[in-house]
Amino acid sequence: MKHGFSLLVVGLMAAGPAGADCYADYKAKRDDPLRLHYGVAELRGACTTEGAAEELAPRLAADDWQLLTILGVFKAAGLEERRDSAGDYFLRY
Repeated sequence: MKHGFSLLVVGLMAAGPAGADCYADYKAKRDDPLRLHYGVAELRGACTTEGAAEELAPRLAADDWQLLTILGVFKAAGLEERRDSAGDYFLRY
């Protein structure tokens, strides 16, 4: 049993870094005056649209931005194609 538990722990630790390679693209707004932005953010938690929303909403709110929508989640292979579109909001939050 002890051996099985050790394998489980090692397996979970090995899976951790692979999950860190997750990003989301999103839209956010700020009122008075209305401002919108598109951005790309690295996710530390669940690599799902729901997980991205839960993680990004407070990050954006700290700078008075309101998350409008998560467009999608993706791996590092999709980063460069979004860099120009995100501009100043590329990996800012």
